Amino acid sequence: MRTRLLSGTVAALTLGALLLPATARASTATPVPVVDVRAQATSAGTAVASGLGEPGTRLRVEAGRSSSARWLEIAYQVQQTGYWCGPAATRIALSARTAPPSQADLAAQLGTTQAGTDHIGQITRVLNARLGGGWYETKEMPNDPPTQAQRDLLWHDILFDIDRNYPLVANIVAPPGNQPPGYPPGQTIYHYFTVFGYDAVDRTVLVADPASFGGNQIYWLSFDQLATLIPPKGYSA
Repeated sequence: MRTRLLSGTVAALTLGALLLPATARASTATPVPVVDVRAQATSAGTAVASGLGEPGTRLRVEAGRSSSARWLEIAYQVQQTGYWCGPAATRIALSARTAPPSQADLAAQLGTTQAGTDHIGQITRVLNARLGGGWYETKEMPNDPPTQAQRDLLWHDILFDIDRNYPLVANIVAPPGNQPPGYPPGQTIYHYFTVFGYDAVDRTVLVADPASFGGNQIYWLSFDQLATLIPPKGYSA
């Protein structure tokens, strides 16, 4: 078992300038574009990949690091239906460690319906089932705004997990006035996305957002904003 902090609660820029052609693989007819994270700043709101919104569109991000930042290799895919953000975010997280299954397979395993994926615990269960073992835990953040202890645990989990090649999946609630880049401004969005990188100096996190709202696939978000988006939901880490 790994050592963790204990939770106090129950357990843009145009795409053409950012992508390089990927090496063709024997099993892939069309090369998957590769996102160059190093080409952009790590400040909050910076789009690393944007401009693609077709359901099922694929991108690949190569792992990398700088003096203060680290991000994992992932296989990104835009969610294939309006209610498959949970399966798509789960697929992205799995891709850092294994060949990911289809969104449809994950939707079936998660019990996702047209109403979405009910609870972050379903994602925790499927991540552990697919990877084996029990790395992932469900962390609830019921307080809105979150307590300092909940914020500290979230930041610890981001660094601890990403340093060990485990992305996080967050269940968020984004109301008007507190939304990531490109979100529909006039409505509250209930959503899942994947956190797969961080910058410890800028205090930002790298998000793979399967909804591609406003054409934003990969972007940096401030940790402070992430901490306000998760309550009253939770995350898998």
